[in-house]
Amino acid sequence: MAYQRPILVYEQDRSVLASLEFALALEGYRVLDGTSAGANPRGAACLIIEQRHGASGGLALLAQLRAGGCNTPTVLMATNPTRSTRKLADAAGVPLIEKPLLNNDLTQALRSVLRQKEAV
Repeated sequence: MAYQRPILVYEQDRSVLASLEFALALEGYRVLDGTSAGANPRGAACLIIEQRHGASGGLALLAQLRAGGCNTPTVLMATNPTRSTRKLADAAGVPLIEKPLLNNDLTQALRSVLRQKEAV
């Protein structure tokens, strides 16, 4: 199934971003760098945010986007997430996927948040 609206990925590591773009394209998703010119978080199907993204972190970026009225479904990725990060992700209502990505947890989380959005 091909999706019209893109998945925006906020990942600073360019090799990880390229790998995600490739893997998710195989699943039928159109993936864009969330920091690229013209990327519109409100118009995206979903956001994938790496917790170490930016100076303040992925959860801070999510809070900023939400404060600006962006309610796009989001998945948070983190390497060795702390208990605090897990609690904050849970409080924000976003699934937390632990890196390295060893199985299909990310695509399952994407399908889940996209199904939830369609049901609303």
